[in-house]
Amino acid sequence: MIKIFWLLAFIYSIAINAQADITVPELKEHIHFLTAKENTGRFPGGKENKKLVKYIRKDLKKNGIKPLSKSYLQEFNAKLRLDKDASLQPYAKTWNVMGVIPGNDEKLKQEYIVLGAHYDHLGLGGPSSKSKERNVIYPGADDNASGTSALLEIAEKLSNDKEKLKRSVIIVAFGAEEQGLLGSSYFVNHPPVPLSHIKLMINMDMVGRLNDQKQVYMGGAGTFPEGVDLMKSLGVSLGLNPVVHAGSVGGSDHVSFYRKKISVLGIHTGGHPQYHTPEDTADLINYEGEKQVCEYIYQTILKVASDYRMGFILQD
Repeated sequence: MIKIFWLLAFIYSIAINAQADITVPELKEHIHFLTAKENTGRFPGGKENKKLVKYIRKDLKKNGIKPLSKSYLQEFNAKLRLDKDASLQPYAKTWNVMGVIPGNDEKLKQEYIVLGAHYDHLGLGGPSSKSKERNVIYPGADDNASGTSALLEIAEKLSNDKEKLKRSVIIVAFGAEEQGLLGSSYFVNHPPVPLSHIKLMINMDMVGRLNDQKQVYMGGAGTFPEGVDLMKSLGVSLGLNPVVHAGSVGGSDHVSFYRKKISVLGIHTGGHPQYHTPEDTADLINYEGEKQVCEYIYQTILKVASDYRMGFILQD
C-alpha cells in the first residue's frame, strides 16, 4: 500500500512539472484563442477587449502569479489611429494586465526584471495596415498573439521555478501598442514600482516565425553589462542562431522603457510579407520554433534575475 502511495505521488509530481513546462499544445491554445474570429482582431476597447483581458488575468491567477498592485489591471484611455472616414470614437478604454513573481533574495527582490508583450492588434484594418482590405479580421497571429502566448507560457514556468529567482519578475501584457506604444508609455509614466528598481525590460513582439536558420533577432543587448555576449552564448547553447545588436532599440514597447534610461531587450524572429495584413494567421506559426524561443527567454531571465551585475548603458 505504501509503495502504491509513493508511486502515485511520483506520477502526480511528474504531471505537475510537465504541466508547468512550456509546451506546444498550450502555445497553440493561447494563439487560437487570441486569433479567434470572435475577438475581431483584438482592437482596443469594447467587449472583445474585456474578454482578452479576462483571459490573460485568469491565466496569470491560475498559475499562482500575484497582482502587481491591488489589481491585475492598469486602466488607461487610448487615443486610436483611425481611417479618416471611420465611424469609431477616437478614444477607447483599455488595460495593461500585470502580475509579479517575487524574488527570494532579501535585497535583490526589491529589483525587477520586466517581461512584456502586447496583446492588441489592428482589428479590422486601419491606417497602420499594410493591406488595403477593410472590414475583415486582421488576426495578428505573429503580431502579437505569438508574444502574448510566449508571455503566458514563460510566466507559468517562472512561477513554478520561483525559488530560482533572486530578483522579482513583473509580467505585463500591454494594451494599445499598435496605437503608438500607449500601454507601455502609460506603464512607465504611472509606474506601479519605482522605475529605478527596474533593471531590465524584455519585450517579445513577433516571436512565432523562427526560420530554418533558427535566427532570433534582438536589439538593446548593449544596454546592460556584457549583454551581447550573454545573449549570443545562451542562444548558441540552446541550438539557436542569435542575431544580437547592442543598439537598434526602436520598434516596440521596450522603447518606452529605454526612454526612461532602463536597460532593454527587444526580441523577435523577423519580418514577413503577412505583417499587418489579414494573412497573419495561426497556421503559419512555427510552434516548435516558438517553444525554443520561449526557452531562450526563460533561461535569460534566470540569468539576469540572479545576482548578475545590472546597469543602464546608453546606446547611440
